Amino acid sequence: MKSDLFATEHLAQPSAAPGMSLQNAKSVKYAVNGEMLARQGSMVAFRGNLQFERKGQGIGGMLKRAVTGEGLALMSVRGQGEAWFAHRAGNCFIVDVEQGDAFTVNGRNVLCFDSTLGYEIKTVKGAGMTGGGLFNSVFTGHGKLALVCDGHPIVIPVTAQSPVYVDTDAVVGWSAHLETGLHRSQSVGSMIRGGSGEAVQLSLRGDGFVIVRPSELTEVAAAG
Repeated sequence: MKSDLFATEHLAQPSAAPGMSLQNAKSVKYAVNGEMLARQGSMVAFRGNLQFERKGQGIGGMLKRAVTGEGLALMSVRGQGEAWFAHRAGNCFIVDVEQGDAFTVNGRNVLCFDSTLGYEIKTVKGAGMTGGGLFNSVFTGHGKLALVCDGHPIVIPVTAQSPVYVDTDAVVGWSAHLETGLHRSQSVGSMIRGGSGEAVQLSLRGDGFVIVRPSELTEVAAAG
């Protein structure tokens, strides 16, 4: 059988070393030798001796998720083999988290990560209980984290002199040490008259970066 489908760039090659790598712009390959973690339902193929199990979040994590709607349904992948992960044909990126780093990510943008990384749901300080995704996932430790994003992300530097304001439905993640809060860009009078639809943003101040996606659309859960 002959086809452009079988071109070299589409073929899955044997892994040279354990861990994750980009299969292509839309998927991540993970050579498992032990354990790793991924969002539930994101595995699209695997080979080898692998077991997939639902990962509990503990009582504290379950309560936070129930109250806030933020969280990440995870599964653990154990054994030896290779697995491929993707989510709704989103663009995939791999982040190396180094010891001492703390990276805040919206749970909807997490695809998979090394088991050496710690994961915790935390309140976005200064943001109160309004505005959408204000309880995000904080990753610490040392390892790799794969993100998935609608479209091509925009990475914006944040400095003490130049704070950045982002739509809470578009934000992907940011340096966890940045100071956060809510910024109101409309007057009360403007909102009463209908406004622009961009009334409140998440403000970020300090020295670091923020990642946003070129979309404000939120995912709709599939009907059961």
